[in-house]
Amino acid sequence: MPESPAASSPAPSSRWNRLRGTVPGLLTAAAAVVVSFLVHLLLPAVPVLTAAVVLGLLAANVPGSAAMAAGAWKPGLALAARKFLRLGIVLLGLKVSLVDIAGLGWTALLLIVALVLAAFAGTYGICRLFRLPGDEPVLIAAGFSICGVSAIGAMAAVRRTRTEETVVPVALVTLCGTLAIAVLPLAGRMLGLPAEVFGSWAGASVHDVGQVVATAQTAGTAALAAAVVVKLARVVLLAPMTAAAGLRARRAQLPLQGKRPPLVPLFVLGFLALILVRTWGVLPGAALETAAVLQELLFAAALFALGAGVRVRALFASGVRAAAAALTSWALISGLGLAAAVLLAG
Repeated sequence: MPESPAASSPAPSSRWNRLRGTVPGLLTAAAAVVVSFLVHLLLPAVPVLTAAVVLGLLAANVPGSAAMAAGAWKPGLALAARKFLRLGIVLLGLKVSLVDIAGLGWTALLLIVALVLAAFAGTYGICRLFRLPGDEPVLIAAGFSICGVSAIGAMAAVRRTRTEETVVPVALVTLCGTLAIAVLPLAGRMLGLPAEVFGSWAGASVHDVGQVVATAQTAGTAALAAAVVVKLARVVLLAPMTAAAGLRARRAQLPLQGKRPPLVPLFVLGFLALILVRTWGVLPGAALETAAVLQELLFAAALFALGAGVRVRALFASGVRAAAAALTSWALISGLGLAAAVLLAG
């Protein structure tokens, strides 16, 4: 007897139940985003994304909310951690203009490429030296050398890394980037760096775009302009670095292991497409500002969701070694970034 149509396709009620199951977690993530922005308004030194990570950690480890994070909230938080992060990466492309980056000149661009490659290799080596498990070394290397959380998300996608394995790298790249906001301006004043050199240093060594802006603006508009251009030149390298990682993952995977990972994920292609849109200048300033706010909202929700997957007891298993590796890597990248900034000024 042939199967009925109802038996051969998922029942609408089943799809509705799955969708309805994500609502509690999504509402919780939305509430956490609002609280993160309020924390930033009250304490401007605390970035929104850092507040989101901390709120997620609290939600995962405070009695009561911990049970909800592992239960009723889990489907929605898993959706936010995966999909919202990727949508945020796509929107990141609207911050990058190839015209501005080309204005740096070929010598500066080659120097920035060399900086990213050296930072990636150095961070990866440090993480392996500290014996970090699984994909943590490559994810931390990507986040520290390219563009923070965005790079971690893209690299995790091509390597088919489980969401749970991205939590420690995301926490470390967010917290070290926040540390840079406090430390680099003090170091810049102590070293007597000119505004443009300091800006290039921030752009060359700080992880996320928002953290770069927060760091560089302390030295004025000239520093901020230099920082943003250098940082966005690093961001553009997200696509080729991800493609290289995807190619390596495809070659390493045996045919019997199932479907091969993508060479370049669809959301990275979206990121590249929006870079072209920004370069052509077809969107008005208001649309770009709206997209920037939406991107931060998506990242904040994703980081809260990732933080809500961290159990402190489990984190301590490799957390101390991971933190030591991250701080060592941060010192290395800061040194490389300062050298690059001085060379760019020369």
